[in-house]
Amino acid sequence: MLYETLSALGVLPHRSFESIDEMRKVFENIELIIIDATERLYRRPKDSKKQSSMYSGKKKRHTIKNTVISTADKAVHFIGMTFPGSVHDYTMLKNEFSPEEPWFENINALLDLGYQGIQKDYIGDKIRIPHKKPRKSKNCQNPELTDEQKEKNRVLSRVRILVENAIGGIKRFNILNHIFRNKKKNFDDDVIVLCSGLWNMAITC
Repeated sequence: MLYETLSALGVLPHRSFESIDEMRKVFENIELIIIDATERLYRRPKDSKKQSSMYSGKKKRHTIKNTVISTADKAVHFIGMTFPGSVHDYTMLKNEFSPEEPWFENINALLDLGYQGIQKDYIGDKIRIPHKKPRKSKNCQNPELTDEQKEKNRVLSRVRILVENAIGGIKRFNILNHIFRNKKKNFDDDVIVLCSGLWNMAITC
């Protein structure tokens, strides 16, 4: 009933795009999209193989993850499918938006350093990520970003924080904050969609 109500209000996020034209239509009047991933605690599986796939590598936690696309108004327009915690953020994005297609060709897209390589892998000169500090080497003993690069990173950070605010908005619901223990099939995926819809309703309706 909740899903049908949020759907009728038009506040549910997209789960996928059947074509590039469909995606461009959704974002045609939007100046900037911000892409990030969100991670949630998940119960520790009994099966050792599943444990390994759910292990996030952070603080010995088992998690599940989703790709989130929001806009500067903090609305959540896209929630990717739910992946095990061991899957890298960029791998999730490539699974849902194949680099073989020009998904971001005419879209201003902002991402964090977890998506390094996207500017080479995807077509689109409007894709932006922060500058990464160079590695220390024999030829560069004290690697540092230039003042210009640092300033650009600060500017991007002030904009990119908006997706963190959107994620924080959907995580106001306790079901996304505590260890997820419900065993109902696909319910771990359903709840983040519903929470995103409720968040969108709260900021737009």
